[in-house]
Amino acid sequence: MPDKKHKILFILHYPPPIHGSSVVGLQIKESEVINETFECRYLNLGTSKTIDEIGKNAFAKIKRYISILLQVIRNLIVRRPDLCYLAITAQGLGFYKDAVVVLLVKLFRVKPVYHFHNKGVIKRQDKFIDNLLYRFVFKNADVILLSPHLYPDIQKYIPANVVHYCPNGMQDQVKSQKSKRSEYPASEGVEVKRKNLIVEILFLSNMFETKGVFVLLDACKILKQKNLHFHCTFVGGRGDITEKRFQDKVITNDLINYVNYMGKKYGSDKESFFSNADIFSFPSYYETFGLVNLEAMQYELPVVSTFEGGIPDVVKDGVTGFLVPQKDSNALAEKLELLILNKELREEMGRKGRMRYEQNFTLQNFEDRLNTILTECLLKTY
Repeated sequence: MPDKKHKILFILHYPPPIHGSSVVGLQIKESEVINETFECRYLNLGTSKTIDEIGKNAFAKIKRYISILLQVIRNLIVRRPDLCYLAITAQGLGFYKDAVVVLLVKLFRVKPVYHFHNKGVIKRQDKFIDNLLYRFVFKNADVILLSPHLYPDIQKYIPANVVHYCPNGMQDQVKSQKSKRSEYPASEGVEVKRKNLIVEILFLSNMFETKGVFVLLDACKILKQKNLHFHCTFVGGRGDITEKRFQDKVITNDLINYVNYMGKKYGSDKESFFSNADIFSFPSYYETFGLVNLEAMQYELPVVSTFEGGIPDVVKDGVTGFLVPQKDSNALAEKLELLILNKELREEMGRKGRMRYEQNFTLQNFEDRLNTILTECLLKTY
């Protein structure tokens, strides 16, 4: 008789809306490795259905939240899981809501393991109520972080021996799209042909200030003043930056002929922007991992990003791209200029980025690491 599988209740985010945590949540939910190893049950923790809905529609969100709590209680009573995986929010209202879920899990004496896709504990740890809640939430729990660079955020509450590191991974989009086309068999390789007459810079993320949208626009202004030939395309769903606000900034910086905003794109439309770009720029100044940098590396793009969160574990400064200080448009422009003027450097960094993705950040890498971590956490409960 085969060994009985351990039961895990996964309380996480998956689309919609699309953001880093929900993308990873969907990967876990659809993982054959995870689902074959454990008896899994999945609950969607998200209360927003679109990016635009974040921070709005309070009544609808309260109804969804109550429904989530009822589903958690039902699963804890009926299914009696051995472990509860929770994609927890680090601070703010999201943390308070998640703390109630943690309370339910602990009342039923189920071991929790928290997977952080965000940060901010250190910003709130000196607040009286937050400090009490953090002590309660982290007690007797294991934690999964995306990078050792993020450990200082929770160091006050969690000893290093119960922290596990699991960098994100992604399905190989380049080989997947090639395998769908008879003229591009999957065995052909991953080389992306680029024939731009003017160097194309790509930004792709939801349009939030913290993603560095305006920092990149300021860098583009500097590049224009140096009479460099380039074009920069912004792709992403609306966040706290509206299209009007973005276009006003473009006009102010006299960048109408240098910059385009294309809105949000999915599937093959999004892939075409990666395929046609020469440089990927993501100057985020509030990030835990920067999953989009991995997408760019798949397409052999050199990445110019920031020393922020776990990004230095993904983009190797001077090897697969460049990292610059947050909010420093001059430093960003300097590195972009270097790549604009040096095609050979762009191609070399792009190839090394692709190799780094294949060696460290495939979806299989991620699934195997997470599978091992969850098994280790389960062993502690017996």
